[in-house]
Amino acid sequence: MKEYPVNLKIDYSEQSDRLTAILRLILVIPIVIILALISTYAEALSLAIAMMILFKEKYPKWWFDWNIGITKFTYRIAAYVLLMRDEYPATDHEQSVKITIPYPDVKNELKRWMPLVKWILVIPHVIVLLFLFAGVVIATIFALLAILFTGRYPKGIFDFVEGFLRWTLRVSAFALLLTPDEYPPFRLKE
Repeated sequence: MKEYPVNLKIDYSEQSDRLTAILRLILVIPIVIILALISTYAEALSLAIAMMILFKEKYPKWWFDWNIGITKFTYRIAAYVLLMRDEYPATDHEQSVKITIPYPDVKNELKRWMPLVKWILVIPHVIVLLFLFAGVVIATIFALLAILFTGRYPKGIFDFVEGFLRWTLRVSAFALLLTPDEYPPFRLKE
């Protein structure tokens, strides 16, 4: 099986903090407000990037770096909210959430017309991911109960939620970050 160029890996921790697990939805409020304030610009930037690829065959590196930084920040918050990591999400370094999204050589790796249809092409992924999200919510509730009783996040649940986040990242990279042009696989695994 060919490895997809976009990937996510979250370090598994043997122990989880019971107290912060209970308070997680409250503790995350300040950092989610920060994310909401900056992500509005990231979504608008996606349209600008599509225009640049379409008309100029360019993807400015600083725009790419900005989008990757916000994407990494978003996934650190997701890992925290979904109880996968106990450290509070940092705004400036990776922590234990590792994301790989290669910077594209636009003229050789991206097709000019693809930004026009990528949003349509991901509709089947979005439908599947919506159903999987319901499973992630239920799995996270079970994980919370396991953390409260055992102090551990069950590895099987962790792998499922990590797979969901990986799949979501691949779809997001394809449709919003507009890199790569290779269609994302329908799978949770790496």
